[in-house]
Amino acid sequence: MCLAVPGKVMDIEVRDGTRMATVDFGGVVKEVCLEYLPDLQVGEYAIVHVGFALQRLDEQSARQTLDLFATLGMLQEEFADPWELAAEAGGAPWPDGSEAPQEAQK
Repeated sequence: MCLAVPGKVMDIEVRDGTRMATVDFGGVVKEVCLEYLPDLQVGEYAIVHVGFALQRLDEQSARQTLDLFATLGMLQEEFADPWELAAEAGGAPWPDGSEAPQEAQK
């Protein structure tokens, strides 16, 4: 499932004529396109879907949503490496040779 996730803009730069930002999603940092929100500033929050900031969001709403997603395990699902998740689901060992944690084997 692809979620629209709130994130905080950490920095902004223009790359090849496109406004891009580094955005923090509760500890997960990704690059995001700001073309739909050209006036978004560092320190503000936005709802991001498939790499595009779509709507400005107040900090309280953003934090509540991130906390809820984290509680439900949805941030891990949204941002985790799909190959790693598939390996865990199949009971494959971790890259360091250890076994996947018990909760990952369910």
